[in-house]
Amino acid sequence: MIELYESQRAMRNMRKVAMQRGVIAILDVGSSKIACLVLRFDGSEKGGENDGIGSLAGQSGFRVIGAATTRSRGVRFGEIDAMGETERAIRTAVQAAQKMAQIRVDHVIACFSGAGPRSYGLDGKVEIEGTTVSEQDIARVLSSCDVPDFGNDREVLHAQPVNFALDHRSGLGDPRGQLGQTLSTDMHMLTVEAMAIQNLAHCVKRCDLELAGIASSAYVSGVSALVEDEQELGAACIDLGGGATGVSIFMKKHMIYADSVRMGGDHVTGDISMGLQVPMATAERIKTFYGGVVATGMDDREMIEIGGDTGDWHHDRRTVSRAELIGIMRPRVEEILEEVRARLDAAGFEHLPSQQIVLTGGASQIPGLDGLASKILGQQVRLGRPMRVHGLPQAATGPGFASAVGLCLYAAHPQDEWWDFEIPVERYPARSLKRAVKWFRDNW
Repeated sequence: MIELYESQRAMRNMRKVAMQRGVIAILDVGSSKIACLVLRFDGSEKGGENDGIGSLAGQSGFRVIGAATTRSRGVRFGEIDAMGETERAIRTAVQAAQKMAQIRVDHVIACFSGAGPRSYGLDGKVEIEGTTVSEQDIARVLSSCDVPDFGNDREVLHAQPVNFALDHRSGLGDPRGQLGQTLSTDMHMLTVEAMAIQNLAHCVKRCDLELAGIASSAYVSGVSALVEDEQELGAACIDLGGGATGVSIFMKKHMIYADSVRMGGDHVTGDISMGLQVPMATAERIKTFYGGVVATGMDDREMIEIGGDTGDWHHDRRTVSRAELIGIMRPRVEEILEEVRARLDAAGFEHLPSQQIVLTGGASQIPGLDGLASKILGQQVRLGRPMRVHGLPQAATGPGFASAVGLCLYAAHPQDEWWDFEIPVERYPARSLKRAVKWFRDNW
């Protein structure tokens, strides 16, 4: 526990060094693509440090000066599967982005999906030592949270104070300087399989880069795809990637739950490949140009040429109706959405005051998906594109870049985490378990 706390602090300090130098790279390690963006900071971290605890400040102070993507290799279900191949893909993306930016980058902040995320809602309470709440009191109340015994093979990826209460006033964003006797907090903690983090850190190191931060893709997608009101009132972000689908729930501008489904757009492509007996690359092209999930009468008549170069004339001249293609795609898309529904139900999503759902990620671009999703997930569904960021090339503004853009915003203005406070060593948390999200019902 202590090593983890220290390693996260070390990454935070490295991020500060990179910010002072003025340039940092962000790396989105996905199953279908690896994206790298190089950011330049102008030194004005407006609203970054003192805009209340964990506030997601508006975008300011940076612009994208380099961008590149490469086809991902060696990543399955959002986790690194073959180290050498992933290392080569990361090098390719980083070098291309550096070339465009015309600057060398030493520090990267990375995000990944998968790795079996688990959410916990923790709470802590302390008596205040002076008359007003100090930074030290916040460190003490965070360290008084009972941390669950999540096992030695898992690590804490995020641990954010979501809410503070002073005496009987709840819902405080930043209680520092306020008068009171008893301070309590709610903290959201996300753990993932330790191997996934270690593999990613090792891979980045092998590329001669320093890791200055690490985040969950589900979290950063929500940061960029949800508008401010949705983050405040409660919304879920569903990030439909290639190998995994991230689920995150936000409330009061903080992530309060995250999970992932080990299926994504690549599985739809795989079904097309098997159903039509074509290579994956052909299946991907057919999905992109003709895919959909809702068939109309027109689709029986619209014929798609499959093409191919096997040399067997009859095999290569085959056609398939668009209705047949939709018949192959729809069951898998329904299966992914049903899994997402189960995750939202487990989180107690229906207890939130607002049930807005935002779909993003590359696989969210399948035509008709929003209509199908609102049937399975609930009424308020919209498609989300990432926020606009200075200098971002037009090619990188689509939903497939939600986590990359979210990571830029996270790099510029990370929310306060547990390790940002000087917690006295003898006060490292004890361990006991409390299930996530139960505290919605109690607190909101």
